[in-house]
Parts: sequence; C-alpha cells; structure tokens
Amino acid sequence: MTAIPAAQPTGAQQGRRAANRRSGLAEDGPRWERPALAAVLAVATVLYSWGIGHAALHPFYGAAIRSMASSPRAFFFGGLDAAGSISIDKLPGAFWPDAVSVWIFGPHTWAAALPQVVEGVLTVWLLHRIVRAWAGPFAALTAALTLTLTPVTVALNRATIPDTALTLLLVAAAGALQKAVRTERLLPLITSGVWVGLAFQAKMLQAWLVLPVFAAVYQLVAPGTASRRAVRVLLGGAVTLAVSCSWMLIAWLTPATDRPYFDGTSDNDPFALVFGYNGLSRFSSDPTAFGAVPGTAASRTTGNTGWDMLINHTVGPQVAWLLPLAVVAAVLGVARRARRPRTDRPRAGFLMWGGWLAVHILVFSVSNGNHAYYTAVIAPALAALTGGGLALFRSEYEAKYEPEQKAEYEAAGRWHMALPTMIALTAAWALILDWPTRFLSWLLPVAVMLALCGVVGLWSRGPRTSPRRIHAALAAGIAATLVVPAGWAVSSLNPLYAGAATSPMAGPVGKSYNEHHRHAPRRRGLDRPSARDTALLDYLTTHRHGEKYLLVTQAAYTAEPLLRAKSEPILVMGGFTGSTPFPNARQLDSLVTAHQLRYALLTTQRPTTSATTWVKSHCVRVRPTAYGLRTDGSFTLYDCARPS
Repeated sequence: MTAIPAAQPTGAQQGRRAANRRSGLAEDGPRWERPALAAVLAVATVLYSWGIGHAALHPFYGAAIRSMASSPRAFFFGGLDAAGSISIDKLPGAFWPDAVSVWIFGPHTWAAALPQVVEGVLTVWLLHRIVRAWAGPFAALTAALTLTLTPVTVALNRATIPDTALTLLLVAAAGALQKAVRTERLLPLITSGVWVGLAFQAKMLQAWLVLPVFAAVYQLVAPGTASRRAVRVLLGGAVTLAVSCSWMLIAWLTPATDRPYFDGTSDNDPFALVFGYNGLSRFSSDPTAFGAVPGTAASRTTGNTGWDMLINHTVGPQVAWLLPLAVVAAVLGVARRARRPRTDRPRAGFLMWGGWLAVHILVFSVSNGNHAYYTAVIAPALAALTGGGLALFRSEYEAKYEPEQKAEYEAAGRWHMALPTMIALTAAWALILDWPTRFLSWLLPVAVMLALCGVVGLWSRGPRTSPRRIHAALAAGIAATLVVPAGWAVSSLNPLYAGAATSPMAGPVGKSYNEHHRHAPRRRGLDRPSARDTALLDYLTTHRHGEKYLLVTQAAYTAEPLLRAKSEPILVMGGFTGSTPFPNARQLDSLVTAHQLRYALLTTQRPTTSATTWVKSHCVRVRPTAYGLRTDGSFTLYDCARPS
C-alpha cells in the first residue's frame, strides 16, 4: 500500500514550530501553555524586581561590587577595594555580572541588584524547560509556579548574595545531565560538568553537592555499557574539576604582589580560602582547618542545624511548604516504576531531583549552622518534584476513569487516591508551618476551603462527571497548596518583612531578624552615603596629598559604607572578620613611611590585633569636630602622618 505523503507545513506553521523549539515547547503543546508560561514569568519578574531601586544590598558584597566595577585587578580577583589589596571571603564569580552591570549603568543600587533578578527569572524559565522534557506541560507549569512563589527565592533574588547564581547554574547542569541521559551523547554530559564548575565559582564547595547524585543517575540510567558509562562519568568529573579549580590555579600562580591578599586565610593561599575558610572550618571544631583564620565560620551563630533544620520556625516557612509532597513524589515516582527498564526516563527524573533534595538536607543537617537563604538551592528540586509528583498522581487518578487505561488502573491498586490525599496533607502542613507565627491567619481559611473544594471534587468523581468540574477541582487543589507560601512570598516586597541585607528572609521571620539586629547601622545602597560618611569622606579627600590609600580601616565592617559611597583604595585590616593577618604592623609602618597611607579608622566592635595596636601607639586621634561631627560614636579616626 502506497503511503500518502504528508502535507507540507505552511510558512506560518513553520514559524510557530521554530518559535516553539526556541522556547522549549513541543510542537503539539496545549494552547494554554505559552500564555500560562508567559504569565508565570511575568509574575516572577514583578516579584523579583519590585523595589529594586531600594534593594537591600549585602553591605560587604555591595562594597566589593562597586570596587570590582572600577578596577580590572579588583574585578578578576574579587578585591574589596578599588586597589585590590585584600579579596572578599568568597570566589568572585557570582559578583562578576553585578560588577559588569554597575560598570555599564553606574553606581546605582538597582544596577547592582539587576543581575540577580535576571538570574532568578532565568531559573524559573529553565526549570520549566527541563521539567517539561521530563514530565510534560502540566508538571512544568506547576514546577515553574512553585519555584516563583517560594518565599526565600523571592526574598533572595533582590539581594547581592551568591546563592541566586549558584541555583541557576546548577539547574542548567541538571538540564544538561537530563539531555545526556536521554540522547546518549557525550557533549551534554561535558556541558553539565562545565555548569557545575561555573557554579563552583559562585559558591565553591556547595556546588559539588550534586555531583554524587548526577554521577549515580547517569551510571544507573544512561544507555550504553556499564564501563562506557563509568568512563564518561570520570570524564565529566574531570571537566568539572578543571573548570572549578581554574580560578584558584590562576590566582595561585599569580605573584602575591600582583593580586590581593586572600581574606580568611593565614597563608594567603586561594585553596585555603575555598577548602579551609569556606570548607572544613564549617564542618569541624577546628576554626583554623586547612589554613583558615580563627573565627571564620560565621554561620555557626545562626543555630540552623540538625536533622530538623529544614522545618524549624525560621527556615521552614521560607522553603518547606511542599516538602512532604515532594518527598512522597520522589519515593512513589521511583517505587511505581521500579519494574521499568533501567533507562526509564521518568524514574531518572525522580532520582535526580530526589537525590538533589536528599543530599542537601543531609549536608545542611550536619554543618555548623546555616543561614535560611542557603536553602534556596533546594527550591528547584522541591518545585520539580512537586510538578512531577502532581503529574504522576494525576495520571494515577485519571487511569481509573479512562477505559484505555484500565490495565494500568488495575495494576495501580488504590494509588489513584494519592492526588486528593496529598492535596489535603499539603494544606494541613501549611497550617502547621504557619501556626507558630499566625502570620497569615486570614489566608489559612482560604487554603482550607480551596483544599476542601479540590479534595471533595476529586474524591467524588463519577463516570459522568464533566471534565470541566474535574479541572476546576484540580485547580482548586493546586491553589490550596500554593496560596499560603504565596502570601509569605509577597510579604517580602515590604522591606519590613524582607529580612536584613545580610540574611534575606520573608515574613515575620525577616522582621524578627531586623529587630534582633536593630543595633546595626542602617544599610544603604550604592552612592548613598550617610551624613557621617559624607563628612568623613570630604575630610579625608581634602587632606589627601598623593597617598595611595584614602585610609586604612579595622575590618570590613568599618570600610563597607565608605566603599559603597565612593570607589577609592581603602586598605582593610583583617578582612571580613578582622582576624585575617593582613596588613600587619610592619606593613603599616612601611606604608606610612613611604607616604602611601596617612589615616586609620578603628572601631571598638572588632578584635584588637597587632596592627590596631600599632595605630593606637603611633598615630594621633582626630577629634570628630575636625570633620564637622559632635561625636564619632564607635569609630575613631587617627592621623598617622610623619614629617617628610
């Protein structure tokens, strides 16, 4: 029998198909998909960019971003000041987009925060593409909406903190791995390794947490022989290691005189910065592990540690609203497809996202305290499992009423009731998380009513129930799971409920953090000095006569407002914590003798070191009236000038 040739697509049809391919949508996607995705991305853009002109920039990283925007040396090495004398306490990769934005648009608060907004929206869009290829349009849209409305994500995506870039790059790595498993091509696996390596430049060792999961998923699920898969995993790991260590190797090979001193290290070693200061010291009782300076594990003071860290009253409302649903989805998704072929792709997705979630929960529970915003990295896994899980529960549910799926329903037993059951349990879990604060008590009845409508509508379905009624019940159920976290997310648009610049959190938890830290000075954006800082900068600029450094300060706490207000070489003693042994007393004496430095600004809120002792014994205090203030508060200015 001669086959009938297929009709050739028209020009308009070809254009639509090309647009669909570019946007990640299949040619046979439902009509609602594109406008629904556009709506989700619009919501994400509004939530993440609201009030960007007054974004709460992290004081330390905000200062570094302005300095990096004004100097190639500071840009590449992450110099805290324009001269690049000492680095920040992280790798600079996450701040490069922020610095470029400030360089292009000028020293504005919105310019520093803009890349974070873009990264957040890109993460939502990319997660949609990845989940769609794995579990279909319904799962993808649910996952994108869930990620968009995660409270900690909304609070974080307007802050200059590396976790936003980390999350985007790891989601990109997950998408490349999924493609490698699906296509049996080597290039996507290599690409996944590159993305993880770039994520390492954003948040160092935390980026490697997904590697055991990625390696196990590829080895278990990818096509090909076991030996071939193992070789490819090793090759991908080698690429990851090379990209991850590239900046450290360049910095290590650069002479010390041509780069900043690495903050947080006792030996000026970039590997100590990564594996000591930001690594072993956070997991051991030794604060000097691998060359770290004492007292560097600042996150130990947060108290967020232990097996229940993710559900405590601080962290839970930020990210854990859909945790029970995600866990059940991961377990059921793997168990229901246990007898499928080894290369079963739906099961691989549940393994990948479930493993991502499990590894991070384990590491967070054993580390020495975690800021709540650290958990933003698990939001994509929770969102993907929520979308994939609801799609799975929906398929089990619909199998009962579809004649062509009778065999699948008979094999499913009573799993078709998982959909209404999980909707009810998720709504109940929202009551538990919100109950300690009763922050959104008016929304709780709304969630309960939506859950009742969804559960009753799904549970009472009969053979003659109209599809429209079922769709309405499903929509009500999904709304019940998201309405309370959406309320917490929207609350962060109010600066009162967005947490401090150093720890963005939504809701009353953020307000409590602000009240607890009310003794700290008000954080200002770029190019917005306070009256005290303006008076001090004017005095220092007027009395500067060719010195390289405007002044030397005790710890970054003292330098931050000056660096955000004006891009100048400011020598920061002790780095972020004040404990880094740079510069020492001898170096200060040499700089003053060579007329490279004249003024020093000390504070009583940081530890006394040999360098600060030298300043007090060799320099003369400048009374605050000299630069127009009645009192200098906790800061004291010293003049170290010597006769020529």
